[in-house]
Formats: sequence, structure tokens, C-alpha cells
Amino acid sequence: MSQLTCGFIGLGLIGGSIAKALKQSVPHIRIIAYDLNADSLKLALAQHIVDETADSIDRRFSCCDYIFLCAPVQKNDANLAAVKEIISPDCLLTDVGSVKNTIHAAVRNAGLEHCFIGGHPMAGSERTGFANSKAALLENIYYILTPTSTVPQKKLDGYRRLVEDMGAIPLILDCERHDYVTAAISHLPHVAASSLVNLVKDSDSADGIMKMIAAGGFKDITRIASSSAVMWQQICLTNTSNISMLLGNYIDALTDLKRILDSSDKEKLYEFFEGARIYRDSFTGASSGPIKRSFLISVDIADRAGALARIVTLLSEQNINIKNIGITHNRETEDGVLQLEFYEEASLQTAVESLEAEGYAPQVRK
Repeated sequence: MSQLTCGFIGLGLIGGSIAKALKQSVPHIRIIAYDLNADSLKLALAQHIVDETADSIDRRFSCCDYIFLCAPVQKNDANLAAVKEIISPDCLLTDVGSVKNTIHAAVRNAGLEHCFIGGHPMAGSERTGFANSKAALLENIYYILTPTSTVPQKKLDGYRRLVEDMGAIPLILDCERHDYVTAAISHLPHVAASSLVNLVKDSDSADGIMKMIAAGGFKDITRIASSSAVMWQQICLTNTSNISMLLGNYIDALTDLKRILDSSDKEKLYEFFEGARIYRDSFTGASSGPIKRSFLISVDIADRAGALARIVTLLSEQNINIKNIGITHNRETEDGVLQLEFYEEASLQTAVESLEAEGYAPQVRK
């Protein structure tokens, strides 16, 4: 089997996760990487993810079958200019950004449309950097491909197969539709979550009672507000028109809801909540989104010595790695609710089965 060579310009969370997924699943692969962070490159070499590092975008990338642009979007113009000087005729150029119109325009200006397919792996984490990257981040997520009109079908077919090798699900869209769709299901929710957090912050009393008891639903729907402010600033500045249009629609919808509330229209209120419930329950379980789906369960436990240790020991015996753990006490009873978060869905499923076998009643948090 011939060797596949992939180059990475930028090796942070997403670039590193793709590199790890490829190294894990593609035989005879060779990876070359360039990143401003020397520590990331050293770590990638030590973990045998990268075979060669570069201190600039130079001729070392000329042997690549694929080049992944994974640096911050504001670096794209300079990086594309450098890539144009060294890219081979048979190489496919791609990126990992969550907004596609801007990179397509930059590629068009650079004269590289014939070899470019935009890429958007709809995964992420609150943590950043190569040190937090992992191949599992790509498992069963939608990986959107936005080909140009001039890229050969053979290259698109090859890239689709490569995405499948990573463990992701390829989905082909044009760049305009991609930006509208992601504005609705990803960008606007981040704006709304941050707005809700700021509303509570501004409405809270001096003793911070709202912050103190915030849990459950509030934390669930505002978790994404913990994301990088710089990243979301850039997304809003590059997908502005779509986000603004959908935000206007959302404001209109909230205005209609306020009218229903003020008129105490119980039938309209029921339709509002029931329609949302039915549509939400129809969603697939794919871990898509710029922040990967959380694998969370809640378990009722008695507030007594050894209760927590018993559950942790049980999961440890099943070789289950717990990502996060916490106890909430926002109920009227003296018992607590244990919140457990796992790194992957397989661990969640094993945890549920193990706990149920011991008489617990874990609830999966969607």
C-alpha cells in the first residue's frame, strides 16, 4: 500500500484530533506539521503522531497528498500565500473552520479553487490546544465538506473516504448553505446562551442568590457560553449576516411568546412547549456541534459516608474513565444528585448498565 502524506498548518485541538484519528486508522500514513507553538510540536513528536515538524510553510509540504489549514482564520491569507508557493498539483487543500464563505473567498483570491474542499468537523471542546486533542473527538460527528465548483469529483470521493476513516460522518453542502445552517444550529445558540447568562448576571442580587442556586436546566442550556470568547468573536465577525438575520427571527419569536404570556393564552403556551418537545425528541444522537455533545448521567444518592465511593469504585472496576463529577443539592430532600460526565458514549452506556445492575436508576442527560 502506498504511503499517504498529510500536512497540518496549525496543530491545536481540532488539527491535533484529526492527526490522531488519521494516525490511528490509516495505515502507512506520514504526518508533517507546522505550528507557532513549539511545545505542541514537541508533544506531537513524543506521542508519535507527527513524523516531521517544520518551522515554516516550506518545501517539506510539497510531498503532501492533503494539507489541512488548522490555524486561526485571521492567519489564512498569509498561510494561503505560502501554501501556493509549495503545494503539489495533486494535493488537496482543506480547512477546519466553522465559517466557510470567508475561506472560500480567500482560496479564490489565491487562485487555489481547483484543489480546495472546505471542511468543518462539527466537534470541539471547552479545552483547547494539542494537549487536549484526541481521536475520539471525531467519532460519529458530522464532518461537513464544501467543495468548490472546479475541484475534481475524484478528489471529493477520496476526501469523503478519508473522513470516514477518521470515524466521522461526511456531509456535503455548498458553502452558503453551510454558513446558514451552522448559524442556526450552532452560532445563534452560543449568542443566546451568552445573552441568557449575562441577563442572569445583570439581574442577580448583591448576595448572588441566582448564581448560587443555578443548576440543572440553566447549566445545561448555558454550558456552551463557557467557550472561547475570541473564537466566538471571530465567528460572529465572519458569519455576521446569517447570525444577524436569524437573531432577528429569534427576537420576533420571543416577542410573540411574550404576547402569548401576557394574554395568558394557555392553548398557545401548550402548543409552544409541545411543538418544541416533539421536534427536540426527534433529533439524532450524533455528537455534532462545535462543542462535542456531553455524555452525562445523573444518579440519586443518599448523603451518607461511602455513597459516592461506592459508585466511583463500581465504575473503576469496569475501567470507565470519569471526565467530571459533582453533586447538586437543590432539592427539598436531604439526598443529593450525583452528576457524572464521561469522555465517550460507550463509557456512558457501560456506566448505565453497571449502575442499573447494582440497583441504581441513572438518568441520561440529553
